[in-house]
Amino acid sequence: MPWIVLFVSAALETVWATALGASDGFTEPRPTIVFAITIVVSLGAFGYVLKHIPISTAYAVWTGTGAALTVLWGMATGAEPVTALRLLLIAGIVGCVVGLKLVPARAATNPRGSAPRTLPREERASSVR
Repeated sequence: MPWIVLFVSAALETVWATALGASDGFTEPRPTIVFAITIVVSLGAFGYVLKHIPISTAYAVWTGTGAALTVLWGMATGAEPVTALRLLLIAGIVGCVVGLKLVPARAATNPRGSAPRTLPREERASSVR
């Protein structure tokens, strides 16, 4: 489920980025409202994802997917030129995203070779304060 939410959040990133561009510096009401709603939902969903997927993987997948979808949307609407090189580069981004999904996550090790100590959620929250 977190992976599905991650891809939905990335798709919403495409919506808010496109709306941001169309907002003309927040002077156009409709795209500004779309931007405000979708960025809140997108980042809220991304926050949920970070409870389940390491941030290094989640952020790379989120930004890569959002960037690829934004360029594809631009091409589909005629705002961006469609070239073989652009399509090849987007395929590279998509390939990297798929690769990050398929590679199994392993616990990081500290320099001495043992796994780092993971604090229970309560201790992590209290250590941040």
